[in-house]
Amino acid sequence: MQTELSSTLGVEHAVFGFTPFPAVAAAITRAGGFGVLGAVRYAAADDLARDLDWMQEHTDGLPYGLDVVMPAKKVEGVTEADIEAMIPEEHRAFVERTLDKHGVPPLPEGAAPGWRITGWMEQVARSQLDVAFDYPIKLLANALGSPPGDIVQRAHDHGILVAALAGSPRHARHHKEAGIDIVVAQGYEAGGHTGEIATMVLTPEVVRAVDPLPVLAAGGIGTGEQIAAGLALGAQGVWLGSVWLTTEEAELHSPRLTRKLLAAGPGDTVRSRALTGKPARQLRTEWTDAWDDPAGPGPLPMPLQGLLVADALSRIQKYETEPLLGTPVGQIVGQMNNTRSVQAVFDDLTRGFERAIDRINRIAGRV
Repeated sequence: MQTELSSTLGVEHAVFGFTPFPAVAAAITRAGGFGVLGAVRYAAADDLARDLDWMQEHTDGLPYGLDVVMPAKKVEGVTEADIEAMIPEEHRAFVERTLDKHGVPPLPEGAAPGWRITGWMEQVARSQLDVAFDYPIKLLANALGSPPGDIVQRAHDHGILVAALAGSPRHARHHKEAGIDIVVAQGYEAGGHTGEIATMVLTPEVVRAVDPLPVLAAGGIGTGEQIAAGLALGAQGVWLGSVWLTTEEAELHSPRLTRKLLAAGPGDTVRSRALTGKPARQLRTEWTDAWDDPAGPGPLPMPLQGLLVADALSRIQKYETEPLLGTPVGQIVGQMNNTRSVQAVFDDLTRGFERAIDRINRIAGRV
């Protein structure tokens, strides 16, 4: 599964694996792909440095990258406390009523929420990059559009390629104009923040829009056959995220959530603003239903919603309140039916890819 881009980066397979778990990212790289560690959960730069040290020790000198979240619109001089103060009391009361309905206890006294939105704030992302640029990362990706121009320049000065996710050809053209090196065409089927256009339609349109920049296809991809389809549409690789959630190396720390993922079908996800205030595909739960119910107050815009629900999500996760327990995940969840190692996932991807290529060769009369 090699392309010009994978050869440039020195990886065996043109499979870019995004994950919040260092053990998964390192295993993806060791399996011949390109592991990309998500940085959004690192509120403290020291924690990120600790895990990048670990990545260095467990990637055998092979390349890996980092994914940050830098909002497209910069707001100067606003602190987390300032944003907290903007949250209406009506919304705070709605959160407590929903938790009370399901008997979710408060966090122990003195316990800090494990799920924080601070990683979505630009100053936090910049502190993460101050750390990351001291490591030999080969790719910097931004999940919320093109990073600021000075960040792109710093990355290029360090010999790092810059990628940005796009949900439309218009977004992709903006990335090209901003000096981005790789565009990730993320379709409607993907987990997390997505646009309105499906991967099969989006990928070739983005390829045309940013030619000659390389494009990665993302959204609804979790088999070798689907990788072959993405490359056939003009992509130079694929960007996979959801499929790693049920690997043995993943650190979900929630047996109930893992069981829900393994049991879910492709129709058991929903694109909801309940998590961050922006549309994000995730498991459908009674939590998402409550926020999407017209009778409720409705989600707040980003980043207010993320700050509002941070404590609640930490409580739901800590006590594994099953009706409310969810995670960002794409429609490929319907094919995530068993727990496997990252290497086993790659073995299945390569076999599926070979089957697809053999099938096309037979159709073309080459066999």
